[in-house]
This record gives sequence, C-alpha cells and structure tokens, in this order.
Amino acid sequence: MRTDHAFSSNPQSQPSTAPTNMTKHTITPINKNWTFKQGDKEDSKFLPVAQFPTNVHLDLIANNIIADPFIGKNENDVQWIGEVPWVYKTTFTSPSLTKEERGDIKAVLAFDGLDTYATVVLNGEEILKTESMFIPDRVDVTTHLKKEGDNELEITFESAYLKGCAIVEKYPDHHWGCWNGDTSRLAVRKAQYHWGWDWGPTLMTCGPWRPINLEIFSSRISDVYFTSDVDKSLRSAKLVAKTDVEGGASDVAFTISLDGKEVASKTVKTSNGHAEHTFEISDPALWYPVRYGEQPLYTITASLLQSGSEIDQQTKKFGLRRAKLIQRSMPEQPGTTFFFEINNIPIFCGGSDWIPADNFIPRISKEKYYDWVKLVADGNQFMIRVWGGGIFEEQAFYDACDELGILVWQDFMFGCGNYPGFPEFLALVKTEAEENVKLLRHHPSIVIWAGNNEDYQYQESEGLTYDPENKDAESWLKTNFPARYIYEKILDDICKELIPDTYYHFGSPWGGKNTTDPTVGDLHQWNVWHGSQEKYQNFDKLVGRFVSEFGMEAFPNIKTIESFLPLGKDDPDRFAQSSTVDFHNKADGHERRIALYLVENFRYAPDPLEQFIYSTQLMQAECLASAYRLWKRQWKGPGKEYCGGALVWQINDCWPVTSWAIVDYYLRPKHAYYTVKREMAPISLGVTRKEHMIPKDKHTRAYIEKKTKIEIWGSNLTLKDITADVVVKAFDVISGKETYSKTVKSDFLLPENRSTEIIDFDVPVQHVNSGEETRIVVAAYLYEEGVQIARYINWPEPLKYVHLQKPKHLTAELSKDGKMVELSAEVPIKGVAVECEDEDVSFGDNLVDVVPGEVVSIAVKGANKGTKITTRYLGMV
Repeated sequence: MRTDHAFSSNPQSQPSTAPTNMTKHTITPINKNWTFKQGDKEDSKFLPVAQFPTNVHLDLIANNIIADPFIGKNENDVQWIGEVPWVYKTTFTSPSLTKEERGDIKAVLAFDGLDTYATVVLNGEEILKTESMFIPDRVDVTTHLKKEGDNELEITFESAYLKGCAIVEKYPDHHWGCWNGDTSRLAVRKAQYHWGWDWGPTLMTCGPWRPINLEIFSSRISDVYFTSDVDKSLRSAKLVAKTDVEGGASDVAFTISLDGKEVASKTVKTSNGHAEHTFEISDPALWYPVRYGEQPLYTITASLLQSGSEIDQQTKKFGLRRAKLIQRSMPEQPGTTFFFEINNIPIFCGGSDWIPADNFIPRISKEKYYDWVKLVADGNQFMIRVWGGGIFEEQAFYDACDELGILVWQDFMFGCGNYPGFPEFLALVKTEAEENVKLLRHHPSIVIWAGNNEDYQYQESEGLTYDPENKDAESWLKTNFPARYIYEKILDDICKELIPDTYYHFGSPWGGKNTTDPTVGDLHQWNVWHGSQEKYQNFDKLVGRFVSEFGMEAFPNIKTIESFLPLGKDDPDRFAQSSTVDFHNKADGHERRIALYLVENFRYAPDPLEQFIYSTQLMQAECLASAYRLWKRQWKGPGKEYCGGALVWQINDCWPVTSWAIVDYYLRPKHAYYTVKREMAPISLGVTRKEHMIPKDKHTRAYIEKKTKIEIWGSNLTLKDITADVVVKAFDVISGKETYSKTVKSDFLLPENRSTEIIDFDVPVQHVNSGEETRIVVAAYLYEEGVQIARYINWPEPLKYVHLQKPKHLTAELSKDGKMVELSAEVPIKGVAVECEDEDVSFGDNLVDVVPGEVVSIAVKGANKGTKITTRYLGMV
C-alpha cells in the first residue's frame, strides 16, 4: 500500500515483492549515507548528516562546528551560514531490471522539499534546479540511473538571502518594502520567518528538508482527491471521488470505509489519465469541532488495476462536514457577520495563531505536533490559524487537527510586505499554490484559506495604489501594489478550481475596502501592545466581527530562560534586564511596552526573577482573558453574532524566547493558557465594573456623585439551554470580611450557544461616595441544581492601587487521592499560581483568584504524597 507521503517525516520503503515484470509501484526512501560540506571551500570535507530529512544548521551542530544558535547570543555567530553554498551528497543502488523491464518501467526521483535554491546532479548530470522551498518536484531519471552499482546524487544549495538580494536589484522599479526581516525575503519563495521576525531569530536554513524517494512504476496514482457536499438536513452527503493516473493502467477501484467497515465501492475506467465517481452516502457520520461532537474519519482508497491486478494504491482519510463562513447583515448593527457554522452549528471560534514550532523544521516529530494540537484542544480552543510567514505545515499537524476536532484557518505563505509581480515570480507562486492546495485539501479541519497575512495592511501603511472598485486584474500588475494580482486573481482562481467547497478570503485581515473596519471581515487588533497602546481593560471598545490577531507579551518559564543562558542557573545574566534575556526578545521596544503595561496595572519589581516572570505572565493572562471575555460577550445569538471569534497571537514559539506565545518553546504553558481555557469553558461568567460620574448640574466641579456599576453576563457555549441561580458575594480586600451575599437571580435562563446579560447594579458598599468600592472584591457564581458550574472574581482596577494583603493561612493541599490541589485563604488573593519543580507534575488549571470561605480545586497529574507544591501570588514580594 502506498499512502500520501509527500509531507511524511519517515516514509517507509515498500516490500520488494513485486512480480518479475516490475509492474507494481514501489517507493524507496533515499535517506541513507548522506554527507554534506561547505560548497565554496576547496579544503572542505564531507561530513555525516545528523538525520534525514535535515538542514544545514542541524548538521553543523551535530558535527560540533557551530554552537546551538538558540543558546545565548550564538545566533549572531552563525549568520555566515546563510551566505555560503552547501553541498549534500549520497549514493543509492539502482533497481535490478532486465532489458525488457527497462522498456516498460519509469524511474522517478521525488523531492518533497528542497530549501530553496538547489541544483541537483545525478551521476554527473544536472537533472533539476529549484527556486522554491514549497514546491515538491518529480524528475524522470529512467535514463540517468546506472544499470548496476551505485548512483551518486549531489545537491548544491545556494544562499537564498544573496539570491533574494540579486532579484531585488534586478527589479528596481518595484516598490520593495516589508515589516520584519529585509526586502530580499519578498523575492524568495522560502519560509519568511527565516529572515527573522519580532519573535524569532534570523537563521537562513538550507538543505533537503523533506523526504526524497525513488519511485519505480509502469503506471501510478498521482493523486486521490474529492469534493464533498453535506445536505443541509445533514441526512445525506455527496462525495465526488477523483483520481489522477500516470501511465496506461485502465481501471481504478474506489473504496470508502469507516472504522474498517466498507461503506461503498466502485470500479471505474480511466479516461485521459483521470477517473471519478459520485457516491451518495446516507446518514453520514459527521465530523464536528471538539466539544460539539465526534471526529469520525472515513478512508478513501483508490486501487489502480492493470489486467485485473493491483499495481498501485493510495489512501487518504477525510471527514464529512458542512462548513460555512456566514457573512450576513444584522438588524441592530452595521456591516456583516463573520463566523463559522459547522453542521449548522454556529461556532464562536476562540483559538490561537500558529507559527512554525521550530526554526529547524525537520526535527519536529509527529508526536510533538500532536502534543501541540492537543494543548489547543485541551485549552478549550476551537480554531488554529496557520500564519502566512511560515510553512504549509506537515501532514502530521493537520492529521492531529482532524483527529482532535480543531478547525484550521490556513494562510497562503505571504506576510507583511509588498510582493512583486514579475512573470517568473507569479509562475512560481501559481505552481506553489496548486501543489500545496492539492496536498492539503482532504483535511476536514481546514475550513478557510486566506491569501496573505497583513499585506493589505502594509499597502495601507505605505499608501500603495488600491482601488477596490477596479476589477481589471491585469491593470493591478501595473500599479505599485502588484501583489493584489496574486491574492485576488491567482489564488482565487486556484481555490475556485481545486477547492470549490472551501471558502477563500483575500487576506487576513480583510474587510473589502480597508483592514481596520470593525464591522466587516476579520480584524487584527494590535492597539493593545502596538498602535495606540490602549489599556487592555478597554478591549470591549476594540471589538471586531472576527479578531484573528491580538496579543500581549510575557516571559517564559524560568526553566526555559535557564535553557538559553549559557551557564544556566549560574549565569551572571540570569536577571530580567540582562542583555542575554533582552536578546531573546525580538519585539521592537519590548522593554518599554512590558514596563508600560506592568506599571499601569501592578506593583512589581524586576527582582527576584521568578516573581518578575510571574508578574509578566499575570499581566498577559489578565489581558488575554479580558479580550476573550469581553468579545465573547458580543456572541449574543441568532442575528446578533456581533463577534464570531478571537484568535490570540500566538499559541507557540519557534525557539526559547519572551514573546506573545501563551505556551513556550518547550510546551510549558504560561498562565494565560489557563485563563484563556477558563474563558472558553462551556459555561462561564463575565463580570466588569464601570465608573459613572454624575454631576449635580452642568456647571459644578464639586458636587459629583460617583457610581461604580457591576455588570454580569453568562456565556453558554453548549447546545442546550441552562437554568441556574446567580449568586453574588462581596469581600473587603483588607479585612477579608464578607460584606454582601445574595442570590441575585433564581432559575435564570442561559439559552444555548450565546452570551446573555444577567444583571447590573452598584458595587455593594456600606457608605456611598466613600471610595469604599476600591477595596471591594466581587465574586459571582452560577449554580445548577446546587452545583457550582461557573465562577468569576472581579477586582478593583488598576490592581496597583489595591491594598492587597499577605495571607496568614494560604493553603495548597494535595487531596488524598493525589488528583487535586485544594486552595483556600482567609483574605482575597489575586492570581494564585501553583508550582512544582518536578516537570512530570502538570496542572489542569492555574493562576486562580481565591476569596474567603471557598476551596478552589485544581486538577493535578503526576503528583504523589512526597510532591512539593508551592504557591505564588500578586503582592507576595
């Protein structure tokens, strides 16, 4: 059996049981005996590679030629690598074929990914030159292979950076410009983050980064694909199965199965290298996002038959679902909605943006991809957006999303710049898009493709020509923004042809006329951190129909910082403002912006380092939770889907760094991961407080009554109505005394799949206009049949003004069964974090607020009687 192997990190060799006429398709990995050397030094010797697939940095590290670029400031010392050529070489044996067999058999070398400018020589003869990291290539080498003995395969990789510089100089009339990296990246079809980004290092890789295989066949299946349409009733589905065939085989047998049981099958004749059949499936097993249903995956198998014998087979898994992007007008607000509906269920897509999980992609294992996606699913998130400055991800990534029910927003690989429009570049883009859409189109998790990341924003910032009313595509190429032709013509046409059942969006953000319109399309909301640097408490004023980027930085785990300090715990730069720690934060002005948001909100100090890390993570956690909570409040039900999703920038890192990630490079969650998880829980409560100044008359400055209102709402993301009691309590932050306790609503209805306003009232105080509200903590609870199903603790803000008390009796006890940590205290405490030195111990929640009279339980794994669990909280130091 042959599976679609183009993105596989470990393709398996087929057993050599083919008949003597060699009609069966066999695949042999060319993954042994590889060596490499620097290409411009005559005395350079070939050295063994570290693994295969590989890249040059991994091989140089393994041969102790360079130090790990992730440690200290070593990145600076390895920049030369990206400016010299590198040569990779191996040998492989020719298949044993008779003279008669050679007349019928074709031999092909399949290169799934060469990074980036490669010249391939087989037995002394050039067979291929590449110009893109993203395009798989196939070369007929039937006449190039030796009849017997070893074949020599040599690949020379030129500097992508220098090639890019030369192209920029060749086309001086283009308005070159970008954010992040330098303009040479715009000319090169390579992962753009390799030029450096505001969260990642500059590491210009090269090498055979995806598998190389030798294929022997007389006829083969070159692709299996399909379009699907699930009826609105969800009771039937139509699947048009298609196969492209190379060679003269005449029949294709399609089989569709589920859980190992055949659902349907049909054998059809090929015509002009193509075969297809339409299957009608009754009562289909539907694929749902996580929490809304199961994720059944059908298998489609295409068997290629010649004279009744199977000579090739290809299988793919797929899911049947009805996926729609809903953009419609609303009666009470301007613009249109932007939300996803899966199997007729509107989904509030709380989720994350994704960057490549390493600068050296070949070392990301299938298991690591799964662990990353599982973190997303376990964090109550529904969507992950594959950002346009990285790569079309590995199949293992999308397989994990398929299996775990995570929706995927897939960008094409363009980001933050003005890409050129000369013919050779456009041709490269077209091929790249076609090949990668074909590779990924079977995944049910992918529900939208977008043309680029922030290129329309760059166009706006530079005042480049863009007239949305001009529909003459050819004229776009004559403007100083020719990349519009890529997004609105090339990619649009490809998606219409190859994935007509998946929505294509011109860019992210994209609204039609401008990228900042909060009432149309998606929005990148960077006026917290970047831009006007708004207070994060004001996220409700910064809402959009779908916010596909927003974020706040935080330091990573102390162990992650120690991993990149050359001397670890003993390094003299082990402090918050050290040059090495600053080096591992690539955001412009990060010192000022972290300090700005810290000083606006908390009392803090840079020492000790552990408490400073905690402070930045608390800030990030409060900021992001505020965004999810306030925007989800705008998910108000049918006809009122004022905000349809929020994707935080970002879930992950590509190296150990201080960044916007909510989980660091080593998969260690920051505290924001847990606050986002709570905000996206099936049932949650939201509370905010707002000040209202009421003057006695229009002239007075002295007689002003100040009212501080509490607003409470509930979010029910389940598919059933819930009736619950709403209990509100208040506590004096200094004494810990409970000053208020009341069931403010009994049997209150929270309808399914929306947020509902519950109540607003004055902060409960004993004396009006006394300023007492600044020391009142308000706790809100939801009880269903006496069982607490949601809670939220609201504090006076900014927290730096609050007279936080150090508890005398903060307890963090491990339950008898070792599965829970139980927290309690005699005064209100903000942001209690549980910590454990043992990395095998993990927590299901963290950074919780505690008020007197309650026990907050946190799930724990890997703990035993001897496990030492410590706590940290705001105001502790």
